[in-house]
Amino acid sequence: MRSETKETQHIILKVLVGSQAHGLAGPESDADYRSVFVIRTEEMFRIGFKHQGTRMVKGQADETSWEIGLFLSLATEGHPLILETFLAPIITTDEWGTELRALFPAVWTPQIAHTAFVGYALNQRKKFLEKKDARPAKYAVAYLRVLYNLCELLETGNFTIRISETPIGPTIARIKDGTIRTGEVIDLGEEWLLEASRRLANCHHLPDLDRVNEFLVRLRKALLT
Repeated sequence: MRSETKETQHIILKVLVGSQAHGLAGPESDADYRSVFVIRTEEMFRIGFKHQGTRMVKGQADETSWEIGLFLSLATEGHPLILETFLAPIITTDEWGTELRALFPAVWTPQIAHTAFVGYALNQRKKFLEKKDARPAKYAVAYLRVLYNLCELLETGNFTIRISETPIGPTIARIKDGTIRTGEVIDLGEEWLLEASRRLANCHHLPDLDRVNEFLVRLRKALLT
């Protein structure tokens, strides 16, 4: 029985994420990447084929990757890390990756994105309050950054990756320097939660899942052999 090999895969997009993409890197910050790959279509029809979940490679440079089918499914679920991949600085791409990035407006739905972003943010807040990994500032930054990005998305249909250059950049810098109190972080988060709810009520963006499916089917056909 044939197993999937590197020769049956093709990376169509790789982007820079994490502190370096957010403009928050320090001297010891590692590089973090996300990538999207495609399995050659004929492999999907072989006995024993199983769709793989999220792949994570840990090392000096961490990389998280998804096969295109899973990636697009997660995108329609509004996961902030997935949606960020559409907008983050490009490391490598090809024509399929470029077309994938252009699908960003088609994949997200306001209510679904709101639920996903808020859920992710509250999980970061929990880790912040628990001082997980003895790095509370890391989770405080993620908590506020994701809520701010959600508000941007619901207002403009886009959001800023380089958070250091947004109006909340100075606040994020204070968190990283340890000069902001826990209560201030929570209060700011509550303000952005309320603002996100307000913007959701006024957001009338519509996804285009037919366009997403057309892209995926066309890609699968192109890589059939």
